[in-house]
Amino acid sequence: MSELTVASRYAKSIIDLAQEQNALEAVNNDVVFFLKTLKANSQLAAVLSNPIISHQKKLAILTSLFGDKMNKFTIEFFKLMINKGRGDVLYTTAHEFINQYDVLKHITQASVVSATPLSDENRAKILAEVKASVGGEVTLEAKVDPSLIGGFVLTVGDRQIDTSIASNLRKLKKNFAKGIV
Repeated sequence: MSELTVASRYAKSIIDLAQEQNALEAVNNDVVFFLKTLKANSQLAAVLSNPIISHQKKLAILTSLFGDKMNKFTIEFFKLMINKGRGDVLYTTAHEFINQYDVLKHITQASVVSATPLSDENRAKILAEVKASVGGEVTLEAKVDPSLIGGFVLTVGDRQIDTSIASNLRKLKKNFAKGIV
C-alpha cells in the first residue's frame, strides 16, 4: 500500500474520531502546529521516519515536545501511529489531515506569487475574485519572486493563472524561434 493511501486512511480516521469527540478544531490546530514544527526542524522529521530509532525513543521525543502543547487526543493518535510502526507516515498523514479538513470545511487553498509584495488592496481583490470563483472560504498565501519581473502567478487547486511578464517574454521568445512573429 502506498504511503499516501495509508496516510489518507489515518487522516480520515482521526477526522472521524475528532468529530465524535467534538475536538476537530483543537486537533486541526494541533496538526497545523505539528507541521510547522516539522518544517522548522527537519531533524525531527528524520527521527520520526527512521526505522532504526526505537518506538520508545520516538514516543519520548513526541511527548516532551508536544505533550503539554497539544490536545491529549492528538498526542494519543500520534502515539498509536508510532506504536503501529507508522512514524514514517506521520508527516504525510498530517498533510492529508489538513487536505481532508479543508474539504470538510469547504476551505480552498490558493497561492499568489508576485514580482513585488502585494498591497492590501490588491490582496483583497485577488481574494475576493477567488472566493467568487470557488465559493466558500479561501486561504491565500502570498510570496514574492522578483524573477517574474511584473505581474503574478495565481494557483488555486490544480488551476494556474500566469500573468507574469517573464512568462509573456518566454512565449514571445518561443514564437520568434518558431518564426511565427
